[in-house]
Amino acid sequence: MANNKELAAYIMDQLAELGDIRNIPMMGGYIFYYREKIIGGIYGNGFLVKNTEAARRYMPDSEPEPPYDGAKPMLPVTILDNRELLQEMVKAMEPELPERVKKGKKR
Repeated sequence: MANNKELAAYIMDQLAELGDIRNIPMMGGYIFYYREKIIGGIYGNGFLVKNTEAARRYMPDSEPEPPYDGAKPMLPVTILDNRELLQEMVKAMEPELPERVKKGKKR
């Protein structure tokens, strides 16, 4: 399998048409944002997304697993190579995701 940097580039390419998609490197993996909401990330065990109703609908075969010890279970992405389906899923997930917490300015 490709390294995390190559996988991140591939995911960005698969989601490019959505616009407003970005990722940031985090502890050897990547966190992915759509419209400034976290959709998921690349962890030691691949690309996982938040466990939402939409994600479960698009990937009924995906079994939730924690990306790391102590984390909430997330869904391994089983439709990564299907660009259209992946984009539809991310769009459907967006309203179900929490708003990003804005960090207050330090005084």
